[in-house]
Order: sequence, then C-alpha cells, then structure tokens
Amino acid sequence: MATILINTSVCSSASVTTKPFQQLPPPCRRTCTNSCAPSTSKYCGIGSGGMHDSETQNRMQPPSAHFTQRRMRGGLLISQAGPAGGMGGHGGGLGEPADSWPRRILVGLAVAYIALVVLVPFFNVFIQAFAKGIIPFLEHCLDPDFLHALKMTLLLALVTVPLNTVFGTVAAINLTRNDFPGKVFLMSLLDLPFSISPVVTGLMLTLLYGRTGWFAALLRETGISVVFAFTGMALATMFVTLPFVVRELIPILENMDLSQEEAARTLGANDWQVFWNVTLPNIRWGLLYGVILCNARAMGEFGAVSVISGNIIGKTQTLTLFVESAYKEYNTEAAFAAAVLLSILALGTLFIKDKVEQAAAEESRK
Repeated sequence: MATILINTSVCSSASVTTKPFQQLPPPCRRTCTNSCAPSTSKYCGIGSGGMHDSETQNRMQPPSAHFTQRRMRGGLLISQAGPAGGMGGHGGGLGEPADSWPRRILVGLAVAYIALVVLVPFFNVFIQAFAKGIIPFLEHCLDPDFLHALKMTLLLALVTVPLNTVFGTVAAINLTRNDFPGKVFLMSLLDLPFSISPVVTGLMLTLLYGRTGWFAALLRETGISVVFAFTGMALATMFVTLPFVVRELIPILENMDLSQEEAARTLGANDWQVFWNVTLPNIRWGLLYGVILCNARAMGEFGAVSVISGNIIGKTQTLTLFVESAYKEYNTEAAFAAAVLLSILALGTLFIKDKVEQAAAEESRK
C-alpha cells in the first residue's frame, strides 16, 4: 500500500507524493487554490501525479458542483448525480437490452398499463372535445365563465409559485447550512402537505379563517376576506405546493462542496453576492425543476381550492372546478374544452421539464 502525503502551500494547488508506508492518513485540511484561506471541506486537494489506486482516487475526490462520476461495482454501472441532483438521469444507454422473453413480457405489460391508465384517457379528452367540430370548441373557450376560470388559474400560479420559490430556496439553504434543535422535526413538517388530503387542507383553512374561526374577529376588523375569496384560494394552493422547491434543493445543497463559497467570502463577497454568483449557479437546475413541479401542481389543484373557494361561478372558480361544475350540469362539451386546455398546459410543463433535464444532463457530461 502507498501513503498519500499532501503538501499544501498558501495560494497554490496541492501536490501529491507517494511513500511506502502501511496506512493512509486521515482527511486533511487544504488550501483553496483561489484564496489564501484554508478550506473547511473534509476533502483534500488532489493533483494528477502519483495516483495509481483508482478506488482511493474515487474516495478522495471532492464532490464538485459539476462532478459526475461513473464506475463499475459488482458488474453494475454506478452513476453519481451532478449539479442537478437526480435530474438529467434519463438512463439512456445504461440499461440492458430486453433480449429475453420474460423481460419483453414485463416491458409489454408496463407499456400496456401506461397506455390504459394514461394515454387512452388523455387522447379520449381530445376526441370528446372536438367530437362536434372546432367551432363549438372555440365557442366554449370564449365563454366568459371559461375565461374567468382560466384567469383565476393563471393568477393562482403567478402568486403561489414565486412565493414558494423564495421560501423554498431560503429554507433549503438555512436547513442545510445550520444545525439547531428541532431541525429534524422542522424538515418533517415540510412533508406535511404531501401526507394531508387537500380536502382536509381546505377544511382546516375554512375553520381558521371562516366566520366562526380563530381569526374571524381580526379579519372583520381589517376587512379582509379569506373564505370564498381569492386570498383563501392562494393560501390553499401555497400550502399544497410548499414542499416541491425545498425538497428539490435540499439534496443538492447537502452534496455541494463549500470551498467555492468560502473562497468568495475570503475575497470580500457578502452573503447576497455569494448566493447570486456561487450558490445559485450550482443549484439552478434543481431550482428550475422544483419550480416546474410547483407550477404544475398549482394549476391542477382541486380539493383544497374547491373547499375554501365555494366554487362560485364567475368569481372563485378555476379551470379544474369549471370542469367539475360543467360536467355535473351535463355541459360535457365545455367540460372537455376546459380539460383540453389543462392538458395543453400540462404538455407545455412536460416539454419545459424535459428541456431542463436535457440541459442538466449535457452540463453534467462536460
């Protein structure tokens, strides 16, 4: 075995030499190549010379923001995600061909299941919407109630997505960079909207902000309406979409190497400059992915918004609520027209998501 001794000098890169000792030294502190301050990272700076043990090199290599590593372990190709976390991992070319009958049967069953559950209902919406021609479809799309429902849907997404983006980014950075009592409990609370039924969420908000709720007196004094108003719909949508951005960013921030941020602070950058020039470029793909998921959920939310809004036509009705009310009134053409528009919005979201994943994968391969 060879011992790896790392000699660091101020404002210089690390050099690597090997000597015939029997044990490896513990991880050491290293000096950042861009500054004179020592790094607090647990990884040592590694040069290119004298490294012949591939397993040791894999273990000692720092998790750079643009680092993507693939290696063989037990006959399997192991891939570690780059700056986008789990994004960009389409799996193209990493799998094995389905060259046996059992595998082909499993693939066929998976395709048939997806077609039955997803594709057939999806295409049926378009078939039903255009069954009587495009003119009736356009007439339903120009209906004032339809246009108001579309406006409410877009407004909810326009309000909730930026707010949850800012909250998710700040929360993720503070949770990953600080240690405090109750941190585990707080991180568990972030998953609460995933475990609570949206209908229960709407009911909770109604009980809090309704006429007999806890904040009823305060709301009457200020003249703010929450139940059966846009404010309550926004609160319900913000609650159900809260975890998406923060849950996408936490794994990325936990795996980031902090040496770049430390170097920026050593050079005199403040917290905002460090975030804008160092942290944000490293988390941008995960942030975009979380924003896409948050927007998709905001436009498609039904249960929580249905309870707190009252589903008032022309006032507190979104596209999802419009589909339900129109179908119950046997106005199926209008219901399918709204469903088509929601499907188009979903396809647009899926297209943007795919482009973001491709961009993240291309950057990880560089």
